[in-house]
Amino acid sequence: MQNTPIAGPNWATLPSHREWLAEECGRLLNFAVASVHPDGGFAWLDDNGVALLDHPVQTYITSRMTHVFSLGHLLGVPGMGRLADHGVAALSGRLRDAEHGGWFTAVGPDGPTAGEKRAYEHSFVVLAASSAAAAGRDGAEQLLSDALAIVESRFWSEEDGLLADEWDQEFRTLDPYRGVNANMHAVEACLAAADVTGLPVWRERALRIVERVVHGFARANDWSLPEHFDSAWQAVPEYNSSDRAHQFRPYGVTIGHLMEWARLALHLRAALGADAPEWLLADAESLFGAGVRLGWSVDGAEGFVYTVDWDGTPVVRDRLHWVLTEALGAAAALGSVTGDPQYEHWYRLWWDHAAALFIDPIGGSWRHELDPQNRPAGTVWSGKPDVYHALQATIVPVLPLAPTFATALARRHG
Repeated sequence: MQNTPIAGPNWATLPSHREWLAEECGRLLNFAVASVHPDGGFAWLDDNGVALLDHPVQTYITSRMTHVFSLGHLLGVPGMGRLADHGVAALSGRLRDAEHGGWFTAVGPDGPTAGEKRAYEHSFVVLAASSAAAAGRDGAEQLLSDALAIVESRFWSEEDGLLADEWDQEFRTLDPYRGVNANMHAVEACLAAADVTGLPVWRERALRIVERVVHGFARANDWSLPEHFDSAWQAVPEYNSSDRAHQFRPYGVTIGHLMEWARLALHLRAALGADAPEWLLADAESLFGAGVRLGWSVDGAEGFVYTVDWDGTPVVRDRLHWVLTEALGAAAALGSVTGDPQYEHWYRLWWDHAAALFIDPIGGSWRHELDPQNRPAGTVWSGKPDVYHALQATIVPVLPLAPTFATALARRHG
């Protein structure tokens, strides 16, 4: 890790840096406005911020944008509340399976484009509904209640302390695949839902997930977290060895998830207060350290690689923007908790890296992918589909770690 001396106060304490973060947040919100789909939900945006209206509307994109616009409303940005309402309406209608319950993965002009029901999308529906409810948007509380009921009845396993991953459309057949990506986003969703509903069971479930994944799977594997498992939660290390750059289930160790789990562990620790187990902080630091050691500039070029093999060899060397944003969030969170200057070093370094290579002042938003030579690319991700990760990187440094973002903003202005 880094022991470089840091001159001056931490950036997150500087009014000038906070003003810069606020301006970047506003720039991202302005870019996202173009995503409104006239048929309902939010469209995929291309590199220039043009909505691809012929593409299916993705439930996770609509959920993320609803969450983002709810935050925008709570930040006092005019017009954001109506956009959040647009998302709530789509999640309550077009994207929802009225016959079998739950939410479709995506919907096109002719209806659902795929039949499976996945915990990944459902976790984001819970997050969107929680943020919209915190923002006081009509219909959000009912949407949240309905989404939590589906998560509890269809995905949550009390025995495993984790969520299953994928059902068929009718919720009759459960796929044997189990994964930690959906569970990671479920932690974020559970914490948000606990803040909005006042029901501690969702915070308790977040702890059970983190304990199983971070304190269990990651710790046992020297912090090289396995992502893919069978139905008995036995790791499948060769999963997707023939599709190594998969967007959601890549082969090997996903560097950005080490950082994201580290940040979420700290949000959970703050939410639990005096009841938080001591290992949450230590494990967050270990995950962060592994992310730096395994992912940062390990192939001789500046930036984070996407994935590495089990021996630490880079597999997918493309640089994805969300990996960097999660590293920024983790550095900010660990710096605020520990006061250790190494985290300030990384925080400054990575914002400089973002400003030089990822933030797109002409096309808008952030470039979602760079190749191993840090040139714009589209091998893993095409376009700039949403602003969820980048926007959250601008608010982690200025909000407390608990409560969750929307509730914190609602209380600050309440």
